[in-house]
Amino acid sequence: MEFKDYYKVMGVERSATPDEIKKAHRKLARKYHPDVSKEKNAEARFKEVAEAYEVLRDPEKRAAYDQLGANYQAGQDFRPPPGWNPGQASGGGAGGTHFGGGQGFDHSDFFDAIFRGMGGGPQGRGGFDDLRGGRGFDMPGQDQHAKIQIDIGDSYSGATRKLQLRMPVEGEAGLAMQNRTIEFVIPKGIRAGQHIRLAGQGAPGMGQGGAGDLYLDVEFLPHALYRAEGHDVYMTLPVAPWEAALGAEVEAPTPTGEVELKIPPGSASGRKLRLKGRGLPGKTPGDFYFVLQVVLPAADTEAAKKAYEDMATAFKAFRPRATLQTSGGQA
Repeated sequence: MEFKDYYKVMGVERSATPDEIKKAHRKLARKYHPDVSKEKNAEARFKEVAEAYEVLRDPEKRAAYDQLGANYQAGQDFRPPPGWNPGQASGGGAGGTHFGGGQGFDHSDFFDAIFRGMGGGPQGRGGFDDLRGGRGFDMPGQDQHAKIQIDIGDSYSGATRKLQLRMPVEGEAGLAMQNRTIEFVIPKGIRAGQHIRLAGQGAPGMGQGGAGDLYLDVEFLPHALYRAEGHDVYMTLPVAPWEAALGAEVEAPTPTGEVELKIPPGSASGRKLRLKGRGLPGKTPGDFYFVLQVVLPAADTEAAKKAYEDMATAFKAFRPRATLQTSGGQA
């Protein structure tokens, strides 16, 4: 009979803490559970993991196993010593300790050779049938993520939306993929890159494990006018040359309605005019910025051409490229 290295089966060190063993068991049980696993020999590996966990999760069982198997490696020929009593070896006292894996679990010969005659153990502890039935095996569901695109206006006002997802659902026949419609709330002030958490709407768990959470990762749909950078919102505002040069008061749109905006005299393309606190809402709301863009009228009529000619005469001393450097020096 070959010695079974339960630590190797679980993928942990002999010094592993109970929490590390529990974490390893959850990971492996999820990987090899026959109802969901696509791994080869999933059922056999699942039983092997369940048996290893049954021993290593119990302090007395683990102590007995450690004392007996300290000088063995996986695969070595093994026989328990004559008169072996795991209850005494683990410090269980004269009455011994009840070992065993619950009903419906076919233990390995190695397990039976060590713990033979020690009783059936508590009901439902470790049994493979119990694990499949969910009475003794509680595996929490996994969190899931989905990307959603929302209008920037939804962040200003908040909104309720519906989303259709194809997700695994647990039924009598096990897990199956089904279409689900989920209604969710878009909170005011949410930014691109943040997520909306929907508790219990993720992948279902096993037994009493409960479902995971669904995280909706937020992106903003492209908008014809506005763009968000963090909490701040920007808009490119076209202005005429005379509005930029002389100053003007113009009407300009924002996500919350039109505003009267004062263009300062002598403005140039690229200048930013800020509306404090008019960006995305929040505990500290963002700002809204108008980015000026001077737009030239077309010289498509004789009158328009004459106007440009008059400007050229009036601004004869103007040197628009005076600041450009060339290899020969000042332009």
